[in-house]
Amino acid sequence: MEKAVVLLSGGLDSSTALYLAKSEGYELHAISFDYGQRHSKELECAKAIAQAAGVKSHKVVSLNLGEWGGSSLTDMSMTVEDGDADRTDIPMTYVPARNMVFLSVAASMAEAIGAQHIFIGVSEVDYSGYVDCRQVFIDAMEKAINLGTVMGAEQGKKITIHAPFVNMTKAEEIKLGNKLGVDFSLTWSCYRGGEKPCGTCDSCLLRARAFKEAGVTDTSIYRPLL
Repeated sequence: MEKAVVLLSGGLDSSTALYLAKSEGYELHAISFDYGQRHSKELECAKAIAQAAGVKSHKVVSLNLGEWGGSSLTDMSMTVEDGDADRTDIPMTYVPARNMVFLSVAASMAEAIGAQHIFIGVSEVDYSGYVDCRQVFIDAMEKAINLGTVMGAEQGKKITIHAPFVNMTKAEEIKLGNKLGVDFSLTWSCYRGGEKPCGTCDSCLLRARAFKEAGVTDTSIYRPLL
């Protein structure tokens, strides 16, 4: 059985990516990041999802990207702005080079455990303007990883980054996750991380619209937002 490292945040995208990798027969090794984000809701969900999916291992890596701020998700002096599901500008919630950092750490883990596959649930179709969710970025990172690892550069064991949803809408992704048996009630999307989802940040708005377009009931505490 081939091994796969799956970036698991605890949100919709990464949870569906985990279950897709499971359906394809990979031995699952999930990796989550405590990166100085303003709440721990997603990490709590990531642990629950990893357990439900029956992963072989689940690592939570601490990286304090909040040391230099630059994002309303890591800088407590900033406020998470109300969302716009149709925005085209870069939102304040963009964390500088986050996916670049995460994929680099995932590559280190992959090489250490002998995994040639990394899964990440990014999409450039209906995303919040994040530049590190595009196919061109994924391709560049894959090339860099294979130039910068012994596996890729010396042993001829290419590490492949799988971004299966990069050209899918979030609604299409939810339909797929529903078929794969993803328990969306275990996932968290809200940027603000209160007792209940705020319903007004970018992530809440995108989630609500996607479930509506997919014709799937959101069985989580997000359901009243629909």
